[in-house]
Amino acid sequence: MYAEERRSAMAQRISAQGRISVAALATDFDVTTETVRRDLSTLERQGVVRRVHGGAVPAATLRVIESGVADRSRTRTDDKDAIARHALRHLPQPGSTVLLDAGTTTAALASALPAQHPLTVITHSVPIAARLAGLAQVELHLLPGRVRPTTLAAVGPDAVAALASLRVDVAFVGTNGVSADHGLSTPDSEEASVKRAIIAAARSVVVLADASKIGEEHTRSFGRAEDVDVLVTSPGADDDALAALTAAGWEVEVA
Repeated sequence: MYAEERRSAMAQRISAQGRISVAALATDFDVTTETVRRDLSTLERQGVVRRVHGGAVPAATLRVIESGVADRSRTRTDDKDAIARHALRHLPQPGSTVLLDAGTTTAALASALPAQHPLTVITHSVPIAARLAGLAQVELHLLPGRVRPTTLAAVGPDAVAALASLRVDVAFVGTNGVSADHGLSTPDSEEASVKRAIIAAARSVVVLADASKIGEEHTRSFGRAEDVDVLVTSPGADDDALAALTAAGWEVEVA
């Protein structure tokens, strides 16, 4: 079987099964796991599949799970604004340094920052930086990295390395999901690496997640209850999921 024929067959198998491991593909096609990984990388560049830990899924799968920032900015806007207003009580004293993670709820917080409260703000989010640029009370720093189209956030080794050298007073972190078993999670490995580095850089961590995120789990876990000081959410979250979070040690505030 030629390489192109093999990759085409792999793509069909992944489309039919929804998810398949590297090991299974290597067995099915009688090739090494290194060959499978190269084939999957080629298929990912072509937009046919999406690499995940240990294997691959159809490209459309994660596009459905992880909507773009423009789509998310139009959903649950009242909840996000309420969470942002509530989160202001966790702002450090004037003159402190905060990290703002990418996300539409953290962007709502950026818009709500009080004019008479000077802060140094560090972010890897292009939309958040655009909102804060030129504000008299904000000394703005934008982290380096490759800007990911889905979230318009800088990711990759440069962003993680820059965060490793920082120590900030408070980080406000977004998430695609939070559950008692899986913790904070997101679909993308590079996003998870940056979020993990943001948490490590902060003396205090405040997670902003509307009710739809409570109980949700995505591929990449990046934080646990012990990493977070408080989780701010909106009314309407699943009661059992909230109870499980509290039992697991999460400090939850409802805006």
